[in-house]
Amino acid sequence: MNPRAVFRPQSGLRCVLASASPRRRDLLLQIGLVPDRIDRPGVDETPSRGEVPRTYAARMADAKADDVAPRHPGAFVLAADTVVACGRRILPKALEPAEARLCLGLLSGRRHRVLGAVTLVRPDGARLRRLVATHVRFKRLSADELEAYLAAGEWRGKAGGYAIQGMAAAWVASLNGSYSNVVGLPLAEVHAMLAGSGFHYHVSDRP
Repeated sequence: MNPRAVFRPQSGLRCVLASASPRRRDLLLQIGLVPDRIDRPGVDETPSRGEVPRTYAARMADAKADDVAPRHPGAFVLAADTVVACGRRILPKALEPAEARLCLGLLSGRRHRVLGAVTLVRPDGARLRRLVATHVRFKRLSADELEAYLAAGEWRGKAGGYAIQGMAAAWVASLNGSYSNVVGLPLAEVHAMLAGSGFHYHVSDRP
């Protein structure tokens, strides 16, 4: 069996991912981190009246950490939120075709921002926070492209109504910043937060 590099905190400490997103779990696996526990937060994700995207993303990451951390004392708890913003407008996580159609109509042929907020609660209760912005520009979508995407259902539950790691990759005319942030987690920033908190690599022969 081939050895693999594993990214772990110091011995005896646990890492909890405060998210049920398979995309965030898979992104962490890319850098060798396997959470000891995945705990889905239960928070109200309704934006406050007049709330701007950056403030909303940071508030959501904090709220998820606040919900999950008390259930795991003495552990690292990693929470995150991804927001697609068109100007000052916060686009929803599309649950219905009409929502996805509205989002994609707004993004077609335009530049938008993907904001990734990350909150890390350390075992001593201290917090680290990061907010990462990626700028994405879509080509103008044809009616056929839009209808095919809506029919495929890939938009369901996705912020802004699209998943860049899927069919929508063909629409990206330009991207400035972190690609992994658009998928769901800014890996360079997360890795730096964890490494600065004592996480390190070791080689494991275990599967």
